[in-house]
Amino acid sequence: MGKVGIAAHPTPARGAPKAVLDACVLYPTILREILQGAAEAGLYQPVFSDRILREWVLATAKLGPTAPVVAEGEAAALRASFPRALVRPHPEVEARLILPDPNDRHVLATAIVSAADVIVTFNAQDFPGHILAAEGVTRRDPDGFLWELQSRHPDVMARIVETVRAKAEAISGQPQPLKPILKRARLYRLGKALGV
Repeated sequence: MGKVGIAAHPTPARGAPKAVLDACVLYPTILREILQGAAEAGLYQPVFSDRILREWVLATAKLGPTAPVVAEGEAAALRASFPRALVRPHPEVEARLILPDPNDRHVLATAIVSAADVIVTFNAQDFPGHILAAEGVTRRDPDGFLWELQSRHPDVMARIVETVRAKAEAISGQPQPLKPILKRARLYRLGKALGV
């Protein structure tokens, strides 16, 4: 879908949380666009790694053979928009971590190395609260995370969401009412807060 486009190299607001974006929240286009828009507006500082971006690109293969190519371009744009967000691998940190799914250790390692406040993910069971708390990190589902940003910055978030909705409408050539768009993205609380 392309960049939401608020700033080329945004400066986060003072006190803005630092958040690792797990691959599962980058995969749905609408959700990724809203998260990116909020980051571009400086409402939080995004963090990701090449492995997280690669997992997102690989996940798009089920959408068809051209989808990974498109996702690779979007991942490159994300890197360019947020050059300070990219965290290099730290296998020594990853090696000491124990999670229900060892394949998720790199996400927590990224959070630890970057001193992130939160991991934004749908994947609750693989990031137990007590393990994250011991590392000074919390887990938030994307709906709760964006709802919190909306409660602090209602006008900015409303503009971001409307920009994403309008872009989806322009690409599809069909009306795109906000309520079903947010429902498909599993953003129920954000939708309620926006009055839809």
